[in-house]
Amino acid sequence: MRASDTAIGPITVAAIEQYVPRERRVFTDELALGMLPPAGRRLVAAARWRPVREALLWAMGRVVGASVLLWMVCRKRYLDDVVTAAIADGCEAVVILGAGFDTRGYRSGGEVPVLEVDQPVNIAAKRSRMPVPEHVTLVPIDFETEDLAEVLARYGYRTDRRTVFVWEGVTQYLTENAVRATLSALADAAPRSRLAFTYVLADFLEGVDLDGLESFHRRHVVRDKLWLFGLAPDRVGPLLAEYGWRETEQLDDTACRTRYLDPARRPGRVTRIERCVLAEKV
Repeated sequence: MRASDTAIGPITVAAIEQYVPRERRVFTDELALGMLPPAGRRLVAAARWRPVREALLWAMGRVVGASVLLWMVCRKRYLDDVVTAAIADGCEAVVILGAGFDTRGYRSGGEVPVLEVDQPVNIAAKRSRMPVPEHVTLVPIDFETEDLAEVLARYGYRTDRRTVFVWEGVTQYLTENAVRATLSALADAAPRSRLAFTYVLADFLEGVDLDGLESFHRRHVVRDKLWLFGLAPDRVGPLLAEYGWRETEQLDDTACRTRYLDPARRPGRVTRIERCVLAEKV
């Protein structure tokens, strides 16, 4: 699987969400459509018509599960909210790890500099699809051979500036050693910096609780071995504490329903196999 393959799904979900009527839309991303390749852009643009939108979501749901699609919508809104709140509270920079085709940095308004870190193939594809805003720096990295802390410093990241780090939809594709290496690279972040990331529950990876996603588990975990790392919710805090971070919140399926979906009157079940975490540097 090419690196860019795993980046297409989330931005496609984001683009389709923009055609949901505004009063029922969970989050707004006016740039999402432009991040798709031309063929995908034409297809998703037809989602302005409800029957096409429902057909697209049905087809995608057959592959990954409708509850996963609804989770992606909620996690994007949550992470948008985290970045907005962090900047309002005085964070001086944004670093997005494994940015893929996400537009969060592009939409941040230019108040603070944004570094988007990803593999060169994703960086090149992103650069080809949309002009890079002046406040955004795209940072290519070979995660196998380059040190994250050194690369960030080379592109202007400073450990004395409060930073909000976003790490969305990445940890499950890494080994535990790679996850720990990333946390180690962020261990010198300025006090009161924030870290928001997603993780898959260990129970799902181990086949204990598949949440109705049996075919998804067979494909991603058993057959293709794409998903490698997971955590139990009560192990998140201790892991973060090893690197000087304090867990402040976990967003689960129940919180998604009460915080985002009920106010928008959006039906459907949210998967419980993945969570978002917010932490603060101590």
